[in-house]
Amino acid sequence: MRNKKVLVMCTGNSCRSIIGEALINAKLDGVEAYSCGVAPSGKVNLNAKKVLEENGIWSDDYYSKHLDEVIDIEFDLVVTVCDHAHDTCPMFPRPTDKIHVSFEDPDGKDYEAFIDIYKEIEKVLLSKVTDALS
Repeated sequence: MRNKKVLVMCTGNSCRSIIGEALINAKLDGVEAYSCGVAPSGKVNLNAKKVLEENGIWSDDYYSKHLDEVIDIEFDLVVTVCDHAHDTCPMFPRPTDKIHVSFEDPDGKDYEAFIDIYKEIEKVLLSKVTDALS
């Protein structure tokens, strides 16, 4: 894969989509990931940041943002990672392939839940994105 752009969307853009963005950027060569929320919280969950730091893939470039900030980027794939984002996923300026892979929201749970969701996103999302871009 070369020069593919993927958008990972959820509701708050504080946990799952940030973790997905970081994992895609770290593990999939030739794929550039972004993330956003349909109703962004405005902050990255501290446990999500911690799990990314512990795995060596945190970047200060990751922050909670609204879809409006990335809508003009020509994405090859949009991935919704929560049911609310899937149900409210907007139309993009040009036709864009979309997939939905729902993950449980770890927000408000203990740190172990973030480790678990990191592992699940790494295992499930990366292969689904790779398949969708092939």
